Amino acid sequence: MLLTAQRRDELAHATWAEFDLGRQTWTLPAERTKNGRAHFVHLSPLAVEILEKLPHLATKNGWVLTTGLSGADTPVSGFGRGRERIAAAMVEISGEEVAPWTLHDLRRSAATGMAGLGITPHVVDKVLNHSSGKIAGVAKIYNRFEYLPERKAALEAWARHVESLIRPTPSNVVELPRPAEV
Repeated sequence: MLLTAQRRDELAHATWAEFDLGRQTWTLPAERTKNGRAHFVHLSPLAVEILEKLPHLATKNGWVLTTGLSGADTPVSGFGRGRERIAAAMVEISGEEVAPWTLHDLRRSAATGMAGLGITPHVVDKVLNHSSGKIAGVAKIYNRFEYLPERKAALEAWARHVESLIRPTPSNVVELPRPAEV
């Protein structure tokens, strides 16, 4: 959720058929999005790495995240318990109490984090699949551009930031700027 900035239930009900890990993409069908529009999500290398580690259990519906029982035909649930386990791990790691939070805060954190990295608000809105974005009025009617390259760059920049937090670069290594894509 943190790496894709998508909604909890959109991820919870995702099927393997929606993903193309080779192309690093996830296509949410319109019937599974809040605004009723199909949504194309670029997957960062870190998101693909995580997805590739998940078991591909044989389920009737091909759920990506299931209850964990082989052959189970139920998408993942029990989000409150999972959130509590994450919060407990955060307390254990930091040694401090963690302010109350919800899984939706991961989506907010991704949006805020991308903005902090300099991603423009209209691109963040497109990543989030918001129907009422920063493009409004006449521009909203005429501007039908999906900002796919910008969305990809935004999610990759965000994933690099998250990865720098969970896999810090050793202090004796200087990271060189990435060359611009051709």
